[in-house]
Amino acid sequence: MPHSPPTSIDQTLKLLEAGGYVADRSLATVLFLSLRMGRPLFLEGEAGVGKTEIAKVLARTLGRSLIRLQCYEGLDVAAAVYEWNYAGQMMAIRLAEAAGDIDRETLQSDIFSQRHLIKRPLLQALEPDPAGPPVLLIDELDRTDEAFEAYLLEVLSDFQITVPELGTIRAERPPIVIITSNRTREIHDALKRRCLYHWVDYPDSDRELAILRARLPEAPAKLSKAIVGLVQAMRKEDLFKLPGVAETLDWASALIELDAVALDPAVVADTLGVLLKYQDDIEKMKGSRIKEMLDSLERDLKAAE
Repeated sequence: MPHSPPTSIDQTLKLLEAGGYVADRSLATVLFLSLRMGRPLFLEGEAGVGKTEIAKVLARTLGRSLIRLQCYEGLDVAAAVYEWNYAGQMMAIRLAEAAGDIDRETLQSDIFSQRHLIKRPLLQALEPDPAGPPVLLIDELDRTDEAFEAYLLEVLSDFQITVPELGTIRAERPPIVIITSNRTREIHDALKRRCLYHWVDYPDSDRELAILRARLPEAPAKLSKAIVGLVQAMRKEDLFKLPGVAETLDWASALIELDAVALDPAVVADTLGVLLKYQDDIEKMKGSRIKEMLDSLERDLKAAE
């Protein structure tokens, strides 16, 4: 069931919380402004910190459709915007020829009509929806090239797309646009100027614990604190890829599946592949380093009691 957008920052926080997303006030503020002003929201941050999840939660809690464009190197108009159904067009031409109907203007208007147009995510997002404007997620924009990034300017400026054979297609009501980037390259200022911007950072220990409790309430309280404490400590290490919130949740789920009630060097070593994704990082954390970190964590937890 569709819901109206929040009318305050506090309502935005509650909306995200209802979807299981624990946000800080700065994120809720920029998201609220994005919804009120009708501006795209550009989210940057390390992989696994929850950028994509914001769009999913927003679509779910507002009762809107989620249209996702997953970006990759070489992404073009045919995959992102539209393409023509060439097989259908050829069939229409052959049927017209067989029927003796070869009026060129009529045939051209038929083969270049909406019924032969295959709509991809960007064009789909401009279509009217009874539930309200959809949430358009343009995920990992930094993976595309600058040519596609430049193409997006028309879409984000006026929420319109030009199809040469049909003309300009405009959205009656602009979609809610969330753009994410892992910052593997810089996005051009021209595109950023059309958006509101927010850097999504790793959460502090209190917020990460709240996220873990919200997403995995079945996890034992003591184990949850230990998981968050160790992950927070690992983020201070010189690792190639620091574990994100997604990895924290995956690791907690894995430990629950193993019926773990506490962390010890053996169980941590056996499950490091859930938390860390590079062999060099795993090797660096194995052995005595794990025990040192667990001992330090145990002292910190006892001191906090």
